[in-house]
Amino acid sequence: MVMESAADNHSADSNSEADNNMTRPISSSSSAVQRALLLIQSDDSDSKLQAAREIRRLTKTSQRCRRQLSEAVKPLVSMLRVRIDSPESQPQHEAALLALLNLAVKDEKNKISIVEAGALEPIISFLKSQDLNLQEYATASLLTLSASTVNKPIITASGAIPLLVQILKHGSPQARADAVMALSNLSTHPNNLHVILETEPIPSIVNLLKNCKKSSKTAEKCSALIESLVGFDEGRIALTSEEGGVLAVVEVLENGSLQSREHAVGALLTMCQSDRCKYREPILREGVIPGLLELTVQGTPKSQSKAQMLLQLLRESPYSRSELQPDTLENIVCNIISQIDGEDQSVKAKKMLAEMVQVSMEQSLRHLQQRALVCTPTEKLPIASCTSEVSSK
Repeated sequence: MVMESAADNHSADSNSEADNNMTRPISSSSSAVQRALLLIQSDDSDSKLQAAREIRRLTKTSQRCRRQLSEAVKPLVSMLRVRIDSPESQPQHEAALLALLNLAVKDEKNKISIVEAGALEPIISFLKSQDLNLQEYATASLLTLSASTVNKPIITASGAIPLLVQILKHGSPQARADAVMALSNLSTHPNNLHVILETEPIPSIVNLLKNCKKSSKTAEKCSALIESLVGFDEGRIALTSEEGGVLAVVEVLENGSLQSREHAVGALLTMCQSDRCKYREPILREGVIPGLLELTVQGTPKSQSKAQMLLQLLRESPYSRSELQPDTLENIVCNIISQIDGEDQSVKAKKMLAEMVQVSMEQSLRHLQQRALVCTPTEKLPIASCTSEVSSK
């Protein structure tokens, strides 16, 4: 799945601009493309700057222009190499980055061409820049370029992962959101999870997850990364050691998008399956049962299956059933599980969900009080849009 964010809050899916592109005469568009290609080849820096800005505009919503302007990739990459101490470097760098970013959106050939033209070296250097705008654009560029399977090992070899984790820790809100999405893209390449784990990213991922809207694409990518990372012992230890770490995952399970909830329940299930004795209590302590019961009814097919498996693991006890007091959380879970294994699972689960919420209200109050101590409201991060590469600027 491909992800796009909106680093400068200008969406590529603007209906008005798309409509304008549809009605603009093809000859006019072609003329503008030819003029931009001519200017970008110029030796005059002002002409190149003008061309880069025009290429950015032309490729913002037009897939046809992205193809027609693919020849501009090499001269645009050369603009990224203008010495950073040069007075003209900042506008040149920003204009070229944004033009390349738009050329790469939803265009696999351009993504590969940009990397082959040598763009990674300057882009990686911009991640270290004190200029927050340049840092944001560089992060957004890596997000888009990392959506290409061909580019993933090259980006990893360039040393981008540790720098992306640093952006995740210390970057602007938008850069942090784009960084976690880029890391999520890169995590699907073999062995990259080990590289990511070595940078100790979980505290920063949890912090981002706590502060973003739980139904956002940012939350989905944080949850996906956590699900992958808890497949390793170091990841599980890091999540449970981080204050509010398991709780953040539980909150996504309760309030996230369908895909986010699937990742969240998958993460908790992986933990419990790896060492039930070690992780059962930390998961139960965060009041996961109501969300799990709801997921058995309203989740995706995978979520429903995983929720039932996790409930099975959570219900088992080292004590005999007779030693448990009536209406404890454990008895409620046992009764629910024993009754939803039949054919009318969905109907029964809905009824029992209502009963369970009422019976466990007093026990949940303690968990809510603990949550209040751990999770205090902070500013919300911007929500990235819906695919795995950045949107046009």
